[in-house]
Amino acid sequence: MPVTFTDTEIAALLAEEKPLPADWRRRLRLRQKRGHREAELTFLGAIGTRFVVILRQADQNPLDFSAILAVDPPAGGRRFRLRRYNGKSHEHSNPFGGAGFYDFHVHRATEHCQAEAGLREDAVAEPDRRYSNLDDALRCLMGDCAFLGADDAQDSGQTKLFG
Repeated sequence: MPVTFTDTEIAALLAEEKPLPADWRRRLRLRQKRGHREAELTFLGAIGTRFVVILRQADQNPLDFSAILAVDPPAGGRRFRLRRYNGKSHEHSNPFGGAGFYDFHVHRATEHCQAEAGLREDAVAEPDRRYSNLDDALRCLMGDCAFLGADDAQDSGQTKLFG
């Protein structure tokens, strides 16, 4: 049975300070997998929550990427995706109606998706024009989700963060 979180619990997880380890850049260096490159960083939040940052980028299409913040539930089970910053590589339509779109977009976990609609926690997405590549998507994730120790990630965007 998947773990579910209320909107209040999701907000608390997003607000929990997330101190990055000193070697976070090295650990987020993309490594070749089958058809894509991937990196994963697991670390503890300020009050002991086990968070994971996952980066993925397709080999053939640099706009096919994801920067994901997930949490590993303490009781075990499937990782819970709090935020997912996706590239502009596919059309997205939301399960609750409205026009579809083809743009960079952010998925946000909600109680409604999990509990009431029986969907994946982050099924709904909104376009986001703050980023256009994986580096900037990671900057947005860190800026939006209470990361500490990534001051250089919050620069003007001129410096590549990794890879």
